[in-house]
Amino acid sequence: MDRIRRSIASLRRFVDEAWSEWKRVSWPTLPQTRNLTVLVFAISLGVGVFITVFDAVFLTGVGYLTPK
Repeated sequence: MDRIRRSIASLRRFVDEAWSEWKRVSWPTLPQTRNLTVLVFAISLGVGVFITVFDAVFLTGVGYLTPK
């Protein structure tokens, strides 16, 4: 029985500490969220284009080096 009480007490302590941390979180504003989302999409698109171009260049180079 004592083991159950300790488990419940530790769970309660965890929930209290988690709630305390949750209240200290600084949430971004809507414009910040929108701007960062656009930034992530733009960087992802740029990396995708970069990888596509590199892949095409290497594919062409390997095509010239290997016999058909």
